[in-house]
Amino acid sequence: MTSPLPAAAPRMHRPPGDLVIEIEGVTKYYRMGQETVHALRGVSVQVRRNEYLAIMGPSGSGKSTLMNMLGCLDTPTAGKYFFSGKNVSTMTDDELADIRNREIGFVFQTFNLLPRSNALHNVELPLIYAGIASHLRREQAAQALRNVGLGERMDHKPNELSGGQRQRVAIARALVNHPSIILADEPTGNLDSRTGEEIMQLFEELYAQGNTIIVVTHEEDIARHARRIVRLRDGLIESDGAQT
Repeated sequence: MTSPLPAAAPRMHRPPGDLVIEIEGVTKYYRMGQETVHALRGVSVQVRRNEYLAIMGPSGSGKSTLMNMLGCLDTPTAGKYFFSGKNVSTMTDDELADIRNREIGFVFQTFNLLPRSNALHNVELPLIYAGIASHLRREQAAQALRNVGLGERMDHKPNELSGGQRQRVAIARALVNHPSIILADEPTGNLDSRTGEEIMQLFEELYAQGNTIIVVTHEEDIARHARRIVRLRDGLIESDGAQT
């Protein structure tokens, strides 16, 4: 078991219960020269604790914009976004950065690892930003790597690891500070089909352990691993339902 992080300040929750994400009538407009791009057009969605959700949609559907919104990388033009009961729509940049570091574990298609740092240091990074003492963060990072099957690869740099192993390092980094959700953007996009299936099996195991997982993908076979699929088209939710 990993060592617990220091207790966070008490939070005001709205509403009580197991909602992690509540998006209400969110719109997002971008100005591109003289043109206004309507990326999201009044999207509402809820995500509960220990859900496994896939977000799908063709290019231009608003999928990437919604992902950025969920990850607190962007804010709505209009509408409201509550994360664990906190109104993200009114947060400052520093507050958004704190949510990203403490509450959201990101997994990217391109891994986003530091090439000159070993696996252990790459996994430690969120804990460094959170101000965790060095001996605690090394212990937690090591356990996170063991949890994804890389206990014997901690001293290896990214170029000494396979693509699947690099993605496991990224997943360990996403998990190390016990986030409220794991947000994975095309997590198998740079992997062959066999390795991609291994990574999706790891997500299955993480979901079974109680993690909340949101996968953004354009691949139907990847989305089928989720228990619920939200499909976007032209900035609107086309469908939102449990897998049959």
